[in-house]
Amino acid sequence: MHRVPLGAASRLRWGCLGLAAIVALVAVASDPADARSRRKHHHAKRTHHAAASYNPPYADIVVDAKTGKVLHQSNPDAARFPASLTKVMTLYLLFEQLEAGKITLDTPMKISEHASVQAPTKLGLRPGDTLKVEDAIKGLVTKSANDAAVVIAETLGGSEENFAAMMTRKARALGMRNTFYHNASGLPDDQQKTTARDQALLGMAIQNRFPKYYRYFSLPSFVYRGHALRNHNHLLGSVDGVDGIKTGYTRASGFNLITSVRRGGRHIVAVVLGGRSAGSRDARMRSLIDTNIAEASTKPKSQPQVAEAPIPAPRPAFEAPAAAPQLAAAASIPMPLRAPATSKEATVTVPVGSSAPLKPVKVRTMTVTLVPPKDAAGSDTAEIAEGDAADQSDAPQDQGSPAGQNGAPETAAATEAAAVPPALPTPRRSVLAKLQPVLAAAKNAAVTSAKAAEVSGDQAIPERPTIRRGWAIQIGAYEDKGEAKQRLNSAKGKVASVLHKAEAYIERTVKGAKTYYRARFAGFDRDQAHAACKKLKHDDIACMALKI
Repeated sequence: MHRVPLGAASRLRWGCLGLAAIVALVAVASDPADARSRRKHHHAKRTHHAAASYNPPYADIVVDAKTGKVLHQSNPDAARFPASLTKVMTLYLLFEQLEAGKITLDTPMKISEHASVQAPTKLGLRPGDTLKVEDAIKGLVTKSANDAAVVIAETLGGSEENFAAMMTRKARALGMRNTFYHNASGLPDDQQKTTARDQALLGMAIQNRFPKYYRYFSLPSFVYRGHALRNHNHLLGSVDGVDGIKTGYTRASGFNLITSVRRGGRHIVAVVLGGRSAGSRDARMRSLIDTNIAEASTKPKSQPQVAEAPIPAPRPAFEAPAAAPQLAAAASIPMPLRAPATSKEATVTVPVGSSAPLKPVKVRTMTVTLVPPKDAAGSDTAEIAEGDAADQSDAPQDQGSPAGQNGAPETAAATEAAAVPPALPTPRRSVLAKLQPVLAAAKNAAVTSAKAAEVSGDQAIPERPTIRRGWAIQIGAYEDKGEAKQRLNSAKGKVASVLHKAEAYIERTVKGAKTYYRARFAGFDRDQAHAACKKLKHDDIACMALKI
């Protein structure tokens, strides 16, 4: 028998053991990779099945932005959820205030607790801090930041609810007949609805109305607090001629997109609502662009494409941070300088599925600010600003009424003044002459005292017996004066700690054919008014602080 030398046997034995160890190590190392591979394959398979079963309701439209001609449409008037396309209207109202000089790009806006707790996507804002207007704009167009949208809403409208009412009123002024807003961000809300046609109209309006600020929609990215935030619109920089504007997504809405394209002297705005994925939505938009842009006009635009029908409601009482300029809280009256027929064109209800061109005509407006008299015998004055100003008639909705909220006395001056053809601008003296009935009504409303009425036994609540200054809080506006008085007494009974020294009064206002009674408490400074509102809201009593 052949014997293996002892040294060779030892080496052979160690070699076998080493080989076995290597095999074992390879097996151990490969198992997690195999497991990851299997998990990844399973996840991809599950995602594919989920995507195949996800089928949100679809709609689209392509419009020649120069002529308003509808080049293509599918379910253009079917109700859909806008998702973050909502933020286009939020920015429209913000751009109005920038253009009017009420705020600047550097104006700091206070961040509330409500804004900070919004669901992602968001900037991660902290309550008590401030956010500059320009950073808010960039955060909306790139990150689609929900918290920044609420900061804008609360700054301009006092509350997100009031701002949503302003958004809906502006939609009507622009001719968006089937759009309803209930928040400023587009986060899920069953009552927040729109259509592809309405979004196309908004997409044209915002860039024609605010070309200076529309450029923000083309930002590829935004750096905030050291973090680079990439624009969600992947067509920017990848599709020739795309200059904006906005994406959106919720589970209920599907993947939405408004796109503006300028190519070869042509300009179209296209909308896709209800894409099954971001990729399929973008692919559909590319197809719509390539198929329809050749049909768009190459001729110069014959007329402005923005329409804002005048709506008889006051603008909101803005409250800027202490470091920012105080925004005016006076009533204003939109006065079209064109024949009424031109403004009506924007508010005609389009038949469902119509291929009629979207041809709104820009309405020049005149804003008249009513200044309360210094005393009962004083005379009223009016500040007149003429030009292509935005419709200044938007306002937060009063609690308990369809009327707007405003910090200054209101009158029947919301009645539309006489209009003249655009070719014949109204001379300043003529305008002032036409405003005399308006100013007279304002004066009468400011100096007239109503008789005190009995409420809850011996307690009487006056109806504007004096000219007040400082800050007040409003807990609602009602069609019945008795209800307004009852609400005042109820609030004072529930929150006596902050209202025991406050002066309860009722302010009467007329809107169209209706009269409303605003239930208010006066005698506060700014901080006291906000503190009182905070306490009232804690007790489930609606409240708004305003300067009077």
